[in-house]
Order: sequence, then structure tokens, then C-alpha cells
Amino acid sequence: MGSILVTGATGNVGRHVVSQLAGAGLAVRAFARRPEQVQAGVEAVRGDLNVPETLEPALRDVESVFLLWPGFSAGNAGEVVSAIAAHARRVVYLSAAVGEGDGAPSHYQEIERLIRRSGLGWTFLRPGGFAANTLGWAEQVRRGVVRWPYGAASRALIHERDLAAVAVHVLTSAGHNGAAYALTGPDELTQAEQARVIGQATGREVRWEDQPPEEAREQLMAAWGDPAFVDAALKTWESFVTNPERATDTVERLLGRPALTFRQWALDHAADFR
Repeated sequence: MGSILVTGATGNVGRHVVSQLAGAGLAVRAFARRPEQVQAGVEAVRGDLNVPETLEPALRDVESVFLLWPGFSAGNAGEVVSAIAAHARRVVYLSAAVGEGDGAPSHYQEIERLIRRSGLGWTFLRPGGFAANTLGWAEQVRRGVVRWPYGAASRALIHERDLAAVAVHVLTSAGHNGAAYALTGPDELTQAEQARVIGQATGREVRWEDQPPEEAREQLMAAWGDPAFVDAALKTWESFVTNPERATDTVERLLGRPALTFRQWALDHAADFR
């Protein structure tokens, strides 16, 4: 097996992909804006997908690529996918919960389309909600009250270690070409329940308070700066009140073990909320 290039190698998912590949003794190369943050003993290349020319040196002798796209726009994804196709044989792309034609944010759709047309072998990982997104509540958890919209919205949040484990499995085994895997955690919890579980993991009582969506929109605009993405996110969260995100068994089928629960995730990250 040739070398595996991991983009976003210091992020929530990418760093676990790197560590799991390295732990298995496989040839892995980390592509990151801050290569000094890559774990010791792993080859690291400084680069940024927003600057496609920095990708070329990282692709030398690479067979497979784990692609995690930065930002909310496809931007120069065409150049990036073309560069990958010129060097590698396959790509595993961390996409979104729903795919082409199903209402996913447009940049996910566009990047999937580019990959399909590239000639690369491909697998799309389509996670639902990331458990790590609740780290955005950390300061509120410390105060004992999480104020956020749609407390009754129910999701099956996935642990980033499971996402990484699935990516590693797909990168290192046969039979996944052309597959699009819907990935979730095993338990369906409302946002208010998620806040309570985090409180239990940190040893404090955490109360939920519903925030008006228009107020949340102002905060998200300040953080994300993309009106279409903000509005899509709020609409999606609202939809989970009446149509909950259902848990899939994909992680267990692929890995041969149960997916990690949200409670386990909260225990793993308890220190981040204290």
C-alpha cells in the first residue's frame, strides 16, 4: 500500500485519522497549516487547500487521500481535486449527512460532483451531527445554563474517534469504492438532553434555555459570516424537532463494534467543559 495523505491533519477528525494510521504502522503524511502540531514521528507537510500549489509536494508517492474541505464554499476545489487525481488513485471525502440532490449544503454537493467526475476511486463519508460541535456550549456549561435554539431538536451525534476509525477502515480495506456511508452515533438525544449529559459528565447540573432563532442567527453570522450556511443550519436544526435525525448502524457494520455513545464522548471531553 502506498502512502496515505491526510488533509486537515490537526483538526478534530484528522488528528485521529493520523494517529490511528500511524499506530497501525502505515505510511501516513499529514497536510496541515501548522505542521508543528502534528504528532511526533509522522511526516508533516505545511500547506493549505485554499492555496492549491502547496498541495503538490504533499502528493508525492501518495496512493490515497483523506479529504476534509475547509470552509463553507467549494472555492478552488476543482484545482484541488484535479491535483489529487493527477497523483493518487482514491480519495475518501468527509462530506455531509445528505448527498447530491438531497438538500445538502451546496459546497458538499459540488465537491462530491467534482470527485465523481475526476476518475478517482472514491468513498463519501456522510456524517450527521458531530458531537464535537457541542464544545461551542463550553462557556455556557460552566455557567450552568445552555441558551441555544431548538432544545427539542433530536440528533444522533457521532464521536470524532468513530469518524476517524471509519475513515481508516475505508482507506485500508477493499470493497468501499463508490460507496456513500451515512454515519451517526448510536443514541438519539434532544439538544436539551445533550446538555444534561454533558453536565453529568462534568459533575454539575446544566439547565437548558431556548434561545430565539433570530438571536442565534446574529451570533452565528458573527462567527461564520455566511448567511446561506447560517440559515441552512437553523432550518436543519428546526426540522429535527419534528423529524429527528435517526441513528444508523453503519459504524457498527463497518467496524464490527458498537458506535461510541454521546455519554462516552462527554466523558472523554469533560475537561473541555470545566
